[in-house]
Amino acid sequence: MATDLTKTETAKVIETLNHILELELAGLVRYMHYSFMIFGHNRIPIVAWLRTQSSESQAHAVRAGEHVTTLGGHPSLKIGRLLETHKHNVDEILREALVHEEEGLAEYHRLLTLVEGRNIMLEEYARQQIATETDHVADIAKMLRKPGSIA
Repeated sequence: MATDLTKTETAKVIETLNHILELELAGLVRYMHYSFMIFGHNRIPIVAWLRTQSSESQAHAVRAGEHVTTLGGHPSLKIGRLLETHKHNVDEILREALVHEEEGLAEYHRLLTLVEGRNIMLEEYARQQIATETDHVADIAKMLRKPGSIA
């Protein structure tokens, strides 16, 4: 693959992609777990959204792992931090999800910084993921607002 990255820079990119892989795998587990813990009259649409997020995390993990192997690296078998807070009301779940999404967004920004102007494929991947994760952060922030509130 054509790249202007040195071996040292490639190693940093692989490390970052592996961290992204681990975060996305954690997201898969996290969102699936959250979906089991939703109760009440709004359960069905919330569970559907959480399971969609879980599936999307899986797809993101696949892409990150594929990029690792494209660069000649070895995909991590680790899963990112999974802390069981035992807080299962929807607002608490959304706050935890927001922190998780912001952590992922920071990693995609880190990846962009490493590859910008040096590897177009990874640069475009990072930009696309930044847009996607920014959208997730915005959606969660909106869900945490009180109905009818306009900032």
